[in-house]
Amino acid sequence: MQAGDPVVGVAGAQSRSEDEESLGVKDGKRTATQAFGSGVPKRRSSSRSIKRKKFDDELVESSLVKSSSRVKGPPVIEPIRFSGSEPSSSEKKKVTKSGTSLSLPLTMVVNPAPITKRVKKSKQPLHITKDLGRWKPTDDLLLINAVLQTTDLTSVHLGVKFSCRFTLREIKERWYSLLYDPVISKLAWQAMRQLHPEAIAAIQSKALFSQAEEALLAKVGSTSQPKLDVFQELLSKQPAVFHQSRTPKSLLVHWQLLKQYYLLDDQSVQPLPKGDQVLNFSDAEQMVDDVKLKESRDEVLEHELMISDRHQKREIRQLEQELPRWQVLVDSITGMSMPDFDNQTLAALRGRMVRYLMRSREITLGRATKDKPIDVDLSLEGPAWKISRKQGIIKLKNNGDFFIANEGRRPIYIDGRPVLSGNKWKLNNNSVVEIAGLRFVFLINLELISLIKAEAAKMAPQ
Repeated sequence: MQAGDPVVGVAGAQSRSEDEESLGVKDGKRTATQAFGSGVPKRRSSSRSIKRKKFDDELVESSLVKSSSRVKGPPVIEPIRFSGSEPSSSEKKKVTKSGTSLSLPLTMVVNPAPITKRVKKSKQPLHITKDLGRWKPTDDLLLINAVLQTTDLTSVHLGVKFSCRFTLREIKERWYSLLYDPVISKLAWQAMRQLHPEAIAAIQSKALFSQAEEALLAKVGSTSQPKLDVFQELLSKQPAVFHQSRTPKSLLVHWQLLKQYYLLDDQSVQPLPKGDQVLNFSDAEQMVDDVKLKESRDEVLEHELMISDRHQKREIRQLEQELPRWQVLVDSITGMSMPDFDNQTLAALRGRMVRYLMRSREITLGRATKDKPIDVDLSLEGPAWKISRKQGIIKLKNNGDFFIANEGRRPIYIDGRPVLSGNKWKLNNNSVVEIAGLRFVFLINLELISLIKAEAAKMAPQ
């Protein structure tokens, strides 16, 4: 025997004694339960486990199990056991009581568990999501119905009104993607299935008419006035030709459009005249009878207009009669009676603030500047930013008449009558001259003008 053999035998004997004690305790418990169980009635038992308090070694084992389940990929510890030597029960108890301290005297090998990697879902390409966002399920349903009716994408582009203004190329790409792209077709189909039945019925009612449908409608005569019963009979006789959403009223409306554009079988479009005799707008306007265009006379309206015209004329006459009295009253209040002229003043242009004296046969009116002085600066009377630099010229002729010529851009009003640019007008005594909101009264020195007229008369016969 070797030196280590007695130790192994002692350890084995201790482990056997501990096992025998545990077995004796268990047998005692069984006999006790059997003895007391005979006198106690049996109770109903369930297969569920009874919750009881755990011992210390069980608590340690459960905590280790929970920590291993929470941590992803924990290292699995496997002891290497050599042949001929096994750990004793006392060593096992020490390991279990040590808890989290995993320092074992045996040599360990750590095998890392395989780490499960998260596989990210491949995102859809951006052009697909963008295309799906622009093309709505209503547009897809319209496109499908129109293609099934006409089998022509060009007519679909011209006849169908989508939610967006798509080009012919976009419509073709969408149709091909609905046919051959599984991702887009699946998403579009799911979106169309979520539409409300009323929305689907409204979209189907807008389906284009096929050539077979228009051929049947064109057979109805243009001279007849068909009612809804005629089209109801067409629907009942040809249910396979017409779309399921067609109604007699919709057929009647489309038949009226065909009649309007001369597309019925018994209608023929007149050809345009050949040669140079093409009817243009002016020729057609001359052919129109003017008598037919004249509206019928409304006697009641004409009578009311005549009465209102009479009232307006009567008011104008009354104002003209009262004007001299108001003029005298204004002159007496403002002191605008005939001014005292000297021997050198031919006329005067009186404003609200300033009085301009005319002492030469020709003067210029306007807005004075540093570079261009002027005879009568109207800016002294008030705001003259709308007045031209050379607005007008007042000239005295040899016969004693005063004339004003407009040289500016804005019109000059003489007694309420406009004098446009390049025109002239005669000025009388007390004439009201209005230039860009500034009003003046033109006053003539009648004594001096009468002398000038007399001298002119004397010089004429000579």
